[in-house]
Amino acid sequence: MIIQQVINFFEELAPTYYAEDYDNVGLLVGDKNSEITSILVTHDTLEEVVDEAINKNCNLIISFHPIIFSGLKKINGKSYVEKTIIKAIQNNIAIFAIHTALDNNWNGVNAILCDKLGLINRKVLIPKKSTIKKLLTFVPKSNANKLRESLFEAGAGTIGNYDNCSFNLEGTGSFRANEDANPTLGKKGQTHFEDETQIGVTFPAHLENQIIKTLKLNHPYEEVAYEITTLENANQKIGSGMIAELPVALPEIEFLKNVKKTLNSGCIKHSKLLNIKIKKVAVLGGSGSFAIEAAKRAGADIYLTADLKYHDFYKAENQFVIADIGHYESEQFTKNELVEFLTKKITNFAPAFEKGTIKISEVNTNPIKYL
Repeated sequence: MIIQQVINFFEELAPTYYAEDYDNVGLLVGDKNSEITSILVTHDTLEEVVDEAINKNCNLIISFHPIIFSGLKKINGKSYVEKTIIKAIQNNIAIFAIHTALDNNWNGVNAILCDKLGLINRKVLIPKKSTIKKLLTFVPKSNANKLRESLFEAGAGTIGNYDNCSFNLEGTGSFRANEDANPTLGKKGQTHFEDETQIGVTFPAHLENQIIKTLKLNHPYEEVAYEITTLENANQKIGSGMIAELPVALPEIEFLKNVKKTLNSGCIKHSKLLNIKIKKVAVLGGSGSFAIEAAKRAGADIYLTADLKYHDFYKAENQFVIADIGHYESEQFTKNELVEFLTKKITNFAPAFEKGTIKISEVNTNPIKYL
């Protein structure tokens, strides 16, 4: 197997198209065509993790957080970032990061956190904009079924929990082929009228190239008439954070103690307790101060996130509880899920691939320690 094949697996799980603009995801170091020896999955890529990869004969590191986040003007080993990159390059170790592409995924970081806390009835807290597109095309009635089915197979026509969704109108199309054309129907120089079906389907934005390719491969006309628009509709499956529920409401202290125990957290900071029972819970793994108002609007009894500043806790305004559960703690289970995902994918794709090729890092990369 080569690195690009593993990248393709992750594009199925959490397309990098949906990562935040400020983020730096994808293959950060290495050649995508390099053959893989073994894979090491980690939460952060540090020099210590690269040493671990060397010792375990791994030439690909799958990292949740990117080691290169902002621009680098020099790589001379002065910072921990530069030292890590230099050592990886010297030892032909590639580094791939997934970060907010997985944060924004329906089955990503926040879903994992919900699973660990036993939360149900989940919805995306802040749906990501411009992630749904719409295709309108026009095809002879006799070819409509074939084209429609091919678009469905390519990933179009899914709306929430429904698939094979489309809207179809019957009408008459007209065209006239010039001398350079090679018309499927009609004759050069003559206006032709054809009974056609207008097919409308929505599709995830990251599939646009695939949808257009499928359209042209399965459409009978030499020149395919179509239009694509970006919709403002809220995406039910992609976005930041989640709002969910406990099966049974719990007192604040009991719930927070359960969270602390489940996450093995050294400390949970929280706003003033309100002597209420917790039923509706908003979560956002990692830094989530930007979603406080969204959690409040969603009617959360408590909002669990990390990296909150002093004044962020005032924003609770005695309307709900805000709790800082720790950045690493809120994301710590991610690497286990990535290992499980990769193991299944690679086993199905290449059964002969040596068992134990995918390894989970034993390095605790949490930079925050507690007394």
